[in-house]
Amino acid sequence: MAEIEHLAIDHVGHHGDGVVLADGGNLYVPYTLAGETIEAGPVPGRHPDRRRLLKVEVASAERIAPFCPHFGVCGGCAIQHWDAVPYAAWKRDLVVATLAQAGIDCDVAPLVDAHGAGRRRITLHARMGTHEVLKVGYAAAGAHDIVPIDRCPILDPHLNGAIEVAWALAEPLISIGKPLDIQVTATDSGLDIDVRGSGPLSTALITRLSHIAEQHRLARLTRHGELVLMRTPPVVAMGTAKVTLPPGSFLQATVAGEETLAALVSEHCKRAKQIADLFCGVGPFALRLAAKAKVNAFDSDAGAVTALQKAATTTPGLKPVHAEPRDLFRRPLMPQELRDYDTVVFDPPRQGAQAQATQLAASKVPVVVAVSCNVTTFARDAKILMGGGYKIDGVTPVDQFRHTPHVELVARFRR
Repeated sequence: MAEIEHLAIDHVGHHGDGVVLADGGNLYVPYTLAGETIEAGPVPGRHPDRRRLLKVEVASAERIAPFCPHFGVCGGCAIQHWDAVPYAAWKRDLVVATLAQAGIDCDVAPLVDAHGAGRRRITLHARMGTHEVLKVGYAAAGAHDIVPIDRCPILDPHLNGAIEVAWALAEPLISIGKPLDIQVTATDSGLDIDVRGSGPLSTALITRLSHIAEQHRLARLTRHGELVLMRTPPVVAMGTAKVTLPPGSFLQATVAGEETLAALVSEHCKRAKQIADLFCGVGPFALRLAAKAKVNAFDSDAGAVTALQKAATTTPGLKPVHAEPRDLFRRPLMPQELRDYDTVVFDPPRQGAQAQATQLAASKVPVVVAVSCNVTTFARDAKILMGGGYKIDGVTPVDQFRHTPHVELVARFRR
């Protein structure tokens, strides 16, 4: 293969890379757009169908200047170089094409932008680089190296200080010699940080970390979920409820994303009186739905379930909420357990909810509301439901992971 190739980009693929149509197989070039002519080079150590952008020779009229100095090096964002209108159309088309490929014919609403103020949770990586130089940042694009960062323009302002404190925590911890992952979540009461990979901590090191946490006024600092210091409980509002987060807890990436998904789910459940919320997490749907309906919530994360139950119990004005730990992959709710619900909501991880969808398809639940962060597994689960007699009303795609190919969606199924 020649070291330098001149290529024509046909379209932008599902992963955000420009696609070159070639007889021997398509080629993929990140950070390129349809209609562009580019100069490209090989990618060492990667698949032979990948190329590295060297120069844009003829640019698309839709190309814009990226707003982050780390773009193209950091692996966090794939698309900052595309105008907002065609980008939104492409992201909606990802949903349309995937559903069509699965044989699902339904209305797909316009993409809802739910980036809002930006990401409210991040995971930063700390590694000791060559010459014993500390690196704290994100993984490099297409590589295992770490790109050191001092700012990230896609973050919610409530994450201000997150990068600085991650550097401060990494400095004493990296001396143990293990790679670190530092998860930072913005809460209503301050930053909540869970550090993973540090190994056992000495008393002296715990004291030093406590000083750093105090200095940066963290709400809480934990290591692998074990408490190091808590100045104040890390609390997040969900509807009228206040949830104290378990360490390292999962949250939707943006506040606007959670509120948008919850609003869509609530609209689909507005006539419900008895709801099952499956894969409920800490309750972003259950705690809002309980304003008008009784809710039983299930999730394999016992800490999340406990936090949800406590928030529901201490919030006045809610209908009864019962939260229960249950592994829905191994023990999905069976048709006889589903018979008292008029609506079921499920929001599984990326792998989808195949086992639970199979049992729902065999049930008589009138309405099923599906939330998904993976269009492919959603399509698989949707086919299972439709095979059991459900009809899909339509799909609303939601973009809370702006600048990436990730898209979320909400759909309603009815008997």
